[in-house]
Amino acid sequence: MTGQQGAVPALAPVRGRDRIAVLDALRGFAILGIFYMNVPAMSGPISAFLGDIRAMGWAPLDQQVWLFTTTFLEGTQRGMLEMLFGAGLMVTAAKAMEPDGPVAVADLYIRRNLWLLAFGLINIFVLLWPGDILHVYALCALALFPFRKLGVRWLIPLGLLLASVQVVGGAFEYASRTEMQQTQAVAAEKQAKGEKLTKAESEAVKEWQEKIDRINGKEPVVEKLTKDEVKARSGSFMDYAGFLISTYIMIVGKGSLLGGVAEAFSVMLLGIAAWKLGFIQGQRSTRDYWIALIVAYGFGLTARYVGGLERMTFMPIPKTIWMTSELARIAVSVGHVALINLLMRGAIGRKIMWPFLAAGQMAFTLYLMQQVIGVHILYSPAGLHWPMAPGWAWLAGLASAVVLFQLILANLWMRWFASGPLEWLWRSLAYCKKQPFRRLPVVD
Repeated sequence: MTGQQGAVPALAPVRGRDRIAVLDALRGFAILGIFYMNVPAMSGPISAFLGDIRAMGWAPLDQQVWLFTTTFLEGTQRGMLEMLFGAGLMVTAAKAMEPDGPVAVADLYIRRNLWLLAFGLINIFVLLWPGDILHVYALCALALFPFRKLGVRWLIPLGLLLASVQVVGGAFEYASRTEMQQTQAVAAEKQAKGEKLTKAESEAVKEWQEKIDRINGKEPVVEKLTKDEVKARSGSFMDYAGFLISTYIMIVGKGSLLGGVAEAFSVMLLGIAAWKLGFIQGQRSTRDYWIALIVAYGFGLTARYVGGLERMTFMPIPKTIWMTSELARIAVSVGHVALINLLMRGAIGRKIMWPFLAAGQMAFTLYLMQQVIGVHILYSPAGLHWPMAPGWAWLAGLASAVVLFQLILANLWMRWFASGPLEWLWRSLAYCKKQPFRRLPVVD
């Protein structure tokens, strides 16, 4: 939006033809895809994420579905949303980049994200979803605004700092576990021969067995969590609600909130860089997107596939994924961004992605709707009360049905309305002014 020099245009949400179609497509794909990762925790057992993944169901098809989602989806939907959040800052703050840019932009940005924090807390304590991402992103946003002026040469190294730390830490853990594995193997041979073990060998045998027990879900903390979850899900709604809220408190106590903020903030910086490079909003050449797709998928999918196979051994062997996890997550997220940008350039690809634009325009509503469907309608004692552990494959089918429903709903809704109902509420609160609800005719 432009005006005469020195004039300050009124702040307003981006609408109609001012919207960037590929950003809506990316957001829609990400928000719908995230339900595939969330529905297993909604069904339970939550302990399947902390201990034995086989607790969810481990038939041959379950194994294939788990490996696919672990390789192609897990964490990458968050990665895309985090990059979009960084890019969204640049859209919001475009006027503030100018020397005479109004302070009102920063005020709007902070107010908008304080409301996002409030919605996140509602998602946790009212909708009972311990895996909420809204409050995490809101906390990041409060520190993100000053970074909008940094150049790409600073943003990318800062954005990759956490992943780099993980590479180093993972390498040390890999070396330590290799040493333990070798010591345990020597100890096992000695035990078979009836020979006495050294203190180091005895400790290695004990620690090795403890790790096996943890993988098999026999760790005391995990066993207690499973027992509490079964009791809560078979009890009253208040038991169910209390368990989910206590699960969030446990997550915070284990430092996962701090880790989630650090992870999200890092990738948001990469999102700002991707915007400044013209990558996320479709301004690069087709060749650039093909190179990005091949390199990102080549490394990311390979590393995550190998990591998935390592986990499927169900043994405490050294794992390369300890080093590559975050870098691979970012890489596959970048690959998704490149793929969708490529699809949006061709007639067939654009037809495939076009339904996702409506989902992207009401992503906030769809995200909270997913909690209502999964946490309350399907698995709550006050709802259908479906049983736990239906299997990874069954849950993927359920997620596909819900995603299809939301995709149809979003496209029907956006024919008549300017935004989703919760987007309308959020914008009205952020701008301190009631926003248009019905779709307005587009004027050339």
